[in-house]
Amino acid sequence: MAVTLDSPVLNPANATPNAKSIQVTERALKKVRAAMAKESVSPEEGGLRLGVQGGGCSGLSYNIRFDSQPRERDRIYEFEGVRLFVDPKSFIYLHGMILDYEETLMKQGFNFVNPNSSKSCGCGSSFSA
Repeated sequence: MAVTLDSPVLNPANATPNAKSIQVTERALKKVRAAMAKESVSPEEGGLRLGVQGGGCSGLSYNIRFDSQPRERDRIYEFEGVRLFVDPKSFIYLHGMILDYEETLMKQGFNFVNPNSSKSCGCGSSFSA
């Protein structure tokens, strides 16, 4: 199933050619920047942590939060001054995904466009690989 996004997709500044990585749309990046400023998260030290944990109606749930600094084994992606942290276990399920932000009359929030997901629930917050 092809997904079309109406916000340009950005590749990380530290991407190597043919590397499986995580991408972010401009719209999502704008929301992350605004939330970081509101929460007083320093872009130089902190960033957005993306992860996966067990649970949810499809088996795995997405986890998104701010972190004050990366952990030792994190993969760190940088998008126009905003850093994303992904732990090695979560990267198995998140590589190749696009983080988008959706704002409609019915729904508002981050949207994970994940090619590794074989099935997801109706709300989009959990999936199975």
